[in-house]
Amino acid sequence: MANAASGMAVNDECKLKFQELKSKRSYRYIVFKIEEQQVVVEKCGEPNDSYQDFMASFPADECRYAVYDFDFTTDENCQKSKIFFVAWSPDSSRVRMKMVYASSKDRFKRELDGIQVELQATDASEMSLDIVKARAL
Repeated sequence: MANAASGMAVNDECKLKFQELKSKRSYRYIVFKIEEQQVVVEKCGEPNDSYQDFMASFPADECRYAVYDFDFTTDENCQKSKIFFVAWSPDSSRVRMKMVYASSKDRFKRELDGIQVELQATDASEMSLDIVKARAL
């Protein structure tokens, strides 16, 4: 695992599910994890899942990547949607895990074409709905 940044594979299912979220809106969110040297899909949220459902899908002491399709209304009363990329790295996770996720993040994010906003969070307050709304506008 000496060269995690270049050695991390991305499972094809990650790109496939992301395309379904982006084009067909089949999912509200997707949570990804690194397993055996590759990024894999851990969980897909139903289209009508809430932001609380999304927040509840993150483990308290392990890192994850996630994408969230956020619907909102602008000040001009226009319905819009933005795809958020979340890098979840809680303080309680192991240092080695944080390093692997940090070094692989940019490469993984490049595989997902269509991300509009990136959030990095070490606890739930850093990706609260208020912060997401503020970043979306």
